[in-house]
Amino acid sequence: MGKQGSPRSPRPEPQIDDDLSSGTKDYDPSNVGRRMPGGDNHLNSKMLLLHGLRNDSVKYTTCKGSFVGKKHLWLRKDVRSIIFVFALMGFFLLLDSFLVSIFDSMVLQNSSAIRKLPVLKEEDRDAHLMKEKAPVQMYDRLLKLAKGALAEKEFKPELSTLWKEPYRQVAAWKPCADRKVSSLGKYKKGNGYIVVSANGGLNQQRVAICNAVAVASLLNATLVLPRFLYSNVWNDPSQFGDIYQEEHFMDVLKDEVKVVKELPSHLKSLDLEAIGSLITDADLVKEAKPIDYIRVVLPLLLRNRVVHLLGYGNRLGFDPLPSELQRLRCKCNFHALKFVPEIQHVGSLLVRRIRKYDAALSTLDKQLLGNFMHSSPSKEHDAARSPSKYLALHLRFEIDMVAYSLCEFGGGESEKKELQTYREVHFPLLIERLKNSKPVSPRELRKLGRCPLTPEEAGLVLAGIGFKHGTYIYLAGSQIYGGNSRMNSFTSLYPNLVTKETLLTPSELAPFQNFSSKLAALDFIACATADVFAMTDSGSQLSSLVSGFRTYYGGGRAPTLRPNKKRLAAILSENSTIQWNSFEDRVKKMIEEGQRVHVRRFGRSIYRQPRCQQCMCKSH
Repeated sequence: MGKQGSPRSPRPEPQIDDDLSSGTKDYDPSNVGRRMPGGDNHLNSKMLLLHGLRNDSVKYTTCKGSFVGKKHLWLRKDVRSIIFVFALMGFFLLLDSFLVSIFDSMVLQNSSAIRKLPVLKEEDRDAHLMKEKAPVQMYDRLLKLAKGALAEKEFKPELSTLWKEPYRQVAAWKPCADRKVSSLGKYKKGNGYIVVSANGGLNQQRVAICNAVAVASLLNATLVLPRFLYSNVWNDPSQFGDIYQEEHFMDVLKDEVKVVKELPSHLKSLDLEAIGSLITDADLVKEAKPIDYIRVVLPLLLRNRVVHLLGYGNRLGFDPLPSELQRLRCKCNFHALKFVPEIQHVGSLLVRRIRKYDAALSTLDKQLLGNFMHSSPSKEHDAARSPSKYLALHLRFEIDMVAYSLCEFGGGESEKKELQTYREVHFPLLIERLKNSKPVSPRELRKLGRCPLTPEEAGLVLAGIGFKHGTYIYLAGSQIYGGNSRMNSFTSLYPNLVTKETLLTPSELAPFQNFSSKLAALDFIACATADVFAMTDSGSQLSSLVSGFRTYYGGGRAPTLRPNKKRLAAILSENSTIQWNSFEDRVKKMIEEGQRVHVRRFGRSIYRQPRCQQCMCKSH
């Protein structure tokens, strides 16, 4: 799937150091927990067994010669049959060893194959993903303590509080952005049409759509169904109707914003750039205020009856903004945008297989999956053997985010050179900026909480919170930088790791291949409907929108875990001395403070923090 909330650029293959051995195995959760037979050792042990059996047979015939003649004659008469039986047994043992060795080599070849990711073109697979690296561990001592703690807890009852919101006040907030409003004051005749071409991936486009709805209302304009710009990074030609239900979108908003599928014929033929109606990011400041739209966009709209917001995204600020426009944004995000039936259907298959049985439907299930979820027992799986809960983890540790952070992650000189090469190819503006600024050391960046969490750090946080070794975890996101060498530490703590690729069949995934936004929608569904959602980067659009959805529809029963990276860095800096009990206490306190109930603060995203009077209603 596409990466959320990180810098974007095309991905040619970067130069890789010669000291890295070739043949990286991309991380594949389907291989977690498999036992690999021992190949040659297995064959040698069976040869020794066969040799021993043959020696024993000779000793046996010699010994028998000292017994009475009748037995001796019987043995001589049947010695050929005995030898034939032992030879046949030996043949089957050798054949078995040979087949096992072939199977081992096939498994190893399959496990080393690099799986194609939806957002990366075939020719853009970076060479760093094709190189096998030695396992990387930054916190050996803490990892050992975590394994010991998980082993002790394995047969103890799990704390039920792990799967619940810690604060009761959460349940007091109810969704109400779709409440009826008076249409008084609305102009009967609109000022014209707004065409929007949204950039980015699924989640950036979602924000752009709802911002455009608010702008159309502000300018009393008719909104044409937004278009999605094609990007070489996202590599997805999908348009609005391929992702969202058009009629539902138009119907939900009809009392407040008029939405049409196309421009009227007399406006279609206009060259919008020639008449000055093309508006780009250069014309609007980031997080522009309403006055900016009234000053820049409205005059063009009134003059030409149409404007085109090209490459539109995060170009409307959250505050100050009229209350009704904030509510309209929420109504768009939480009520008007529903995935098409194709995505809902496959999403329902995914969720049922993660849960491994059909649970009682939550409000989140109904909102995201419509009528495709059922409450009846599943025939596909044995509910008695299936876990009832799962945790979804959005692990943001892809190469672009890792390189852009300027942090170090324990991989030594080869890692430093590799990431620098990637920066030079993909982030030339960053390189130029670094030349003209005072450098901040990787150690200081980590201390400030600016480094992405590694899989190892994510695993330690989950262990510190108290999740058991057998916890069922759904992994959302794209390829992990370093592949298996990075994931080994995580899977040593939590081996029950699955993705959409391991849960869905090839035929079920086929209609989604090469459509990164559709694949991202499946991750969105799996994360939003999870019993617990854990993020490692609060700046990610996916994590932001998912946590907002869980706040809005969760009813106080959809906890989200948000590590404070600055505080976590301080805790992890004591790796060589901290005791596990102290580590647990501090991690739990950090997570609980991140779950405190807050009303949305000034300037914060209403999509991520809908707990405010414009979006939700508080019962007393």
